[in-house]
Amino acid sequence: MFDRRLFTNFDWTLLGLVLLIAGFGVVNIYSASSSYREIGTPYFLKQIYWIVAGLVLCLTVCSLDYHILEDFAYWLYGGVLFLLVLVLVAGKTSMGATRWIHLGFFSIQPSEPMKIVIIMTFARFFSRYPIFNGLTLKDLAYPLLLLGAPALLIMKQPDLGTATLVTLIAGTMLLFVGVRWSALASLCAAAIPVIYCGWRFALHDYQKDRIYNFLNPDLDPQGSGYHIIQSKIAVGSGATFGKGFMHGTQSQLRFLPEQHTDFAFSVFAEEWGFVGCFVMLTLYLFLILWGLGIAKRCNDRFGSLLAIGVSAMLFWHIVINMGMVIGLFPVVGVPLPFFSYGGTSMVTSMVGVGILLNISMRRFMF
Repeated sequence: MFDRRLFTNFDWTLLGLVLLIAGFGVVNIYSASSSYREIGTPYFLKQIYWIVAGLVLCLTVCSLDYHILEDFAYWLYGGVLFLLVLVLVAGKTSMGATRWIHLGFFSIQPSEPMKIVIIMTFARFFSRYPIFNGLTLKDLAYPLLLLGAPALLIMKQPDLGTATLVTLIAGTMLLFVGVRWSALASLCAAAIPVIYCGWRFALHDYQKDRIYNFLNPDLDPQGSGYHIIQSKIAVGSGATFGKGFMHGTQSQLRFLPEQHTDFAFSVFAEEWGFVGCFVMLTLYLFLILWGLGIAKRCNDRFGSLLAIGVSAMLFWHIVINMGMVIGLFPVVGVPLPFFSYGGTSMVTSMVGVGILLNISMRRFMF
């Protein structure tokens, strides 16, 4: 029988906040894609379809007791890890990257659900692992193994942006659990040769070019530095109040690449200026703080860890995307949650929100 307390304690504020951001995103995508010669369904309509699909998944996840995720966490981890291996063996290659598995009528990108699955896996592990005075290097061995396998497979695709996000999400959860300073110092020391070897032998030339152009975009202004330069022009030209809806020259004249996906926020900044950006940042700040508040109010460790992981996932997406469009970070394929165009990102983010809603609704039951 349905517990009426669940509906009474439904977190309408969280859902309303997400839908408000998604609504701004649809309007922004309409403007960003208005200069396109589209064949078929316009991008803003597709985004609405993805929002509806994501909302259905969100409410489905919300309707199930989140403790079920604890029982299936390792099974889901193994399944998605198998799909990541399958991508490298029989995946669909596009623009030099192999990230998709084609399943007839649609394709899936296993690296996206791994963001959610690694949260569930770490929450399951640390909810049952006794910790005294912080994690030691020995304690970190198994969690780092759980993280390293998918991170390396995702980097192999290659998809450095998603691999970085998975690592940052897991790292945030580790810091929340507690790591001894001696262990952190040892990991930082060990990271130096790993980064050096990765730079020499693992990174592709185009990935190195992104680092070089992050440090100095004028090295190749018409090539690999073009994205950063045009994005900074768009953001800066918005000034205080912006140029107005559908009046941004960088987007309407198509100077800005990927303006409805990774650089959607650049379009928004040009049209609505500092004031619009401040409003959007405030909404995202409330979203992250609300997620952390859910983690604080949760009465069991597994739920708290889940909420921290989902909040970290949204936080790092926001920080990396916004940092990228203003030149603080190298250009990587990281969308802005609920705002950038993209079905996979929308569905993944909505599932994360469903988990937060689930925890928030059931906090009184445990």
